[in-house]
Amino acid sequence: MKVQLFIPCFVDQLYPETAFNMLKVLEKAGCEVGYNTNQTCCGQPAFNAGFWDEAKAVCTKFLRDFDTADYIVAPSASCVGFVKNYYKKLFTGEEELQKADNISNRIFEFSEFLTDVLQVENLGASLNIIATYHDSCAALRECKIKDGPRKLLSHVKGLQLTEMNDVETCCGFGGTFAVKFDGISIGMADQKVANAIATGASLVISTDLSCLMHLDGYIKGKNLPLKTMHLADVLASGWE
Repeated sequence: MKVQLFIPCFVDQLYPETAFNMLKVLEKAGCEVGYNTNQTCCGQPAFNAGFWDEAKAVCTKFLRDFDTADYIVAPSASCVGFVKNYYKKLFTGEEELQKADNISNRIFEFSEFLTDVLQVENLGASLNIIATYHDSCAALRECKIKDGPRKLLSHVKGLQLTEMNDVETCCGFGGTFAVKFDGISIGMADQKVANAIATGASLVISTDLSCLMHLDGYIKGKNLPLKTMHLADVLASGWE
C-alpha cells in the first residue's frame, strides 16, 4: 500500500524523531512510504487566527502537493482534523470543493490509519512503564478517534495503561488560546497533569504533539515526575 507522509510544521521543526518513528512503523506494517519535499503547512494557524485569504493560499498548495497520493498519513489529529473538516468551509469554487472533499477522504491520522485502514494493532513494540493516555480535542471531536490508540497500546509488551479522571477534558493548549488566555491555559494544564499523576503513571501518551508540548512545558516548569511521548514513538519502542 502506497502512503504519502504529511509532517506538520512543529513536528518537522521540534520533534523530527516522531516523524521518523512513524515512518518506521508504517514500513513495518507493510507500507511503501513516500515524502513530498515540497510540502509546507496545512494552513491551520492562519485560518484559526482569522487570516482566511492567507490560509486559502497555503491550503491550495496543500491540495496540489498531495493531489496524487492514495493515502496521506500524519502524526497529528489537529492537522488532519483541520483538512477533513475546514477545507470544505474555506473553498467556494466547485472544482476546489471537489478537491477538498476528495482529500478529506484520503487523509488519516496515524493511529486511525493503522487500525481502520491497515487493520493492524500489534506492531511488536515493548515498553516497560505505567502510562496514561490523553485524548486530544482534535482527535476526539474532529477525527472521532477514541478506542484506536488504546487498542494499539494494549499490544505494547510491558506497558500498563491506566485511565485518568476527566480524560476527555482539554489540556489547555488550543493553539493561540494558550497565548491569548495563558492563565486559563496553565490552569487547565495543571488539572490535566494532576489527573495524570494521580493514576500512578510516569508517562502521558497522545496522538498530538501540540498537547504534549504544552503539558511537557508545564511538567518541566514544576519539576514533576512525569514524561510525555507520542504514540508513534511508543509503537517504535523495543524493536530488535
